[in-house]
Amino acid sequence: MEGQEGQEKPKETVATVQTTAAAPVATQTTVVPAQPPETAKPAGKPRITYDDFAKLDLRVAKILDAAKVEGSDKLLKLKIRVGTEERQLVAGIAQHYAPDAIIGKKIIIIANLEPRKIRGFESNGMLLAAAKEEDGKLVGLCLATVDDAEFPDGSALS
Repeated sequence: MEGQEGQEKPKETVATVQTTAAAPVATQTTVVPAQPPETAKPAGKPRITYDDFAKLDLRVAKILDAAKVEGSDKLLKLKIRVGTEERQLVAGIAQHYAPDAIIGKKIIIIANLEPRKIRGFESNGMLLAAAKEEDGKLVGLCLATVDDAEFPDGSALS
C-alpha cells in the first residue's frame, strides 16, 4: 500500500484481447486494476495491534439498577457491580431495552476506560453490544451478556 514502508503497491494487470473479423486483426488492450491482496483490511475501523487489544480490561458486570436519563430518549443510567466495586455507566440503549428488563443481567464491559461525563452523569466504563444497521440507521441492539452462573461479576474475559 502506498505510504507504508515494506509493502509493495499492487500492480495492475494488462489484458490483451485479439478479435478477428473476416478482415484484419484488431487488438484491444484493457487495463484491469489489481485486486486487493487477501490480507486487505476488513470494512470498518482500522486494525489495532495485539498490544492495544491487551490494554482492554473486559469484565463481567451485573446490572443492579437502571433508569432513563431525563431529557434523552436514547440514554439509560446503569448502576453496575464489577466484583466488589459498584459503578455507574451511561449507555445509549434506551430505545432497545426497558430499564426494568435489564436489571440482574450480567453484561460485558470495558472496565478500564477513562471516565466520561454524558448529560451531566459520569460514566465509568462502556458496555459491549452488537448493533444491526439498515440504511445507516440503528435498527437492533443486543447486549453482550454472560448467562452462566459459574462466572460471577468481576470475572475477566480473555
